[in-house]
Amino acid sequence: MRQDEDMISDVVAITQELIQIDTSNYGDSPETVGEAEAADYCAQRLREAGWDPEIIVTSSDHRRAVALRIPGTDPSASGLLVHGHLDVVPAVADEWTKPAFGGVIDDGFIWGRGAVDMKDMDAMILSVVRDWGRTGYRPRRDIVILLLPDEEAGSVHGSHWLAEHRPDLFAGVTQAIGEVGGFSITIKDDLRLYPIQTAEKGMKWLRLRAAARAGHGSMIHEDNSVTQLARAVTRIGEHQWPIHKTSTVQRFLDELSQAFGIDVSDVESQELHRRLGNLSYLVGATMQNTANPTVLRAGYKTNVIPTLATAEIDCRFLPGQEEELDATIRLLVGDGIDVDVINYGIAVEAPLDTQLFEIMASALRAEDEKARAVPYMISGGTDAKAFAGLEIECYGFSPLQMPAGLDYWRLFHGVDECVPIEGLEFGVRVLDRFLRAC
Repeated sequence: MRQDEDMISDVVAITQELIQIDTSNYGDSPETVGEAEAADYCAQRLREAGWDPEIIVTSSDHRRAVALRIPGTDPSASGLLVHGHLDVVPAVADEWTKPAFGGVIDDGFIWGRGAVDMKDMDAMILSVVRDWGRTGYRPRRDIVILLLPDEEAGSVHGSHWLAEHRPDLFAGVTQAIGEVGGFSITIKDDLRLYPIQTAEKGMKWLRLRAAARAGHGSMIHEDNSVTQLARAVTRIGEHQWPIHKTSTVQRFLDELSQAFGIDVSDVESQELHRRLGNLSYLVGATMQNTANPTVLRAGYKTNVIPTLATAEIDCRFLPGQEEELDATIRLLVGDGIDVDVINYGIAVEAPLDTQLFEIMASALRAEDEKARAVPYMISGGTDAKAFAGLEIECYGFSPLQMPAGLDYWRLFHGVDECVPIEGLEFGVRVLDRFLRAC
């Protein structure tokens, strides 16, 4: 298959230029402004190749998405959604050895915030679609492109807004690909695993509220909201959740066992940590529900016992295990403490044995004869939650070949985030092959 040199050079330049647009997401703060500039940039790059994208203002003028539907040649075929987010988590400049928003090329890498999360994939999408525009290529099925704001702060102003207010964008779409999948893990000289995300845990952020009688800090005071809340938080933080292996996780464990020639069911083993790096922690987190206390608030003066104490808990639940999470939290909290949900996202699990998965695997093998695609689950969340709610089968497939020994997960939200140029060029070739084969 022809691979246009312009597409390959495009992906490097566009990755750099997107990184140079500071799209730091500070939530609803007025500082969150860069997504609009990035959306305008992406739309202009598409127009240069003959496309007519739509810029969608979501909740405010600073929150913008880019949408483009590429008509397929087979009107009976369902549509495929290809999505990426334009926002990034903030970066503290003094912690970086290279400019966080410089898009600098050094030692074969492009450096900067968003290099792997996920302006590299945005650049791959733009590069492929620009190539199609220049050459007049049309895919078999409709391809819907969405470049989104606000993923890093819960997607309220991005994918969830579009799912609610613009259902027309998703007409006929049955499947989707997005971030956090298709990266390589070198196992040995003749084998690289490429985990493809087929599932992600659900999210339920909770606020606990303990209320009691205020009083003087010097007095005996048995009715203390801080003490009551602290007991509940400790019980939650120390709880040992039971193990549940979904079909995705079981398949991933089986693939790892076969690849390493060892039993990886013991996710605490040092050997697994050594071989998988931070991915081993991810495996453990996808075999059980989790509930981590993250925020405590109470009081305003040392000698005043406060009326109110609050805590926030980051809960993640496996597909099919939300009821267990709710019942256990209520039992651990006990009486006298209110529990409110402050953020929620469904658990996602797509089918494993599908033609789409095999097309991903085939595209990887065509560019890397050592590639073996395997399904896996992530413990975090992506924009897939919004689209899965529309009954779209969602997969994480942002192909990227990583140098052996480079810890892919360390780069996410990390200092000195970077992406290998050769891996990026590999990724755009794989993405082009995949989309043409769909």
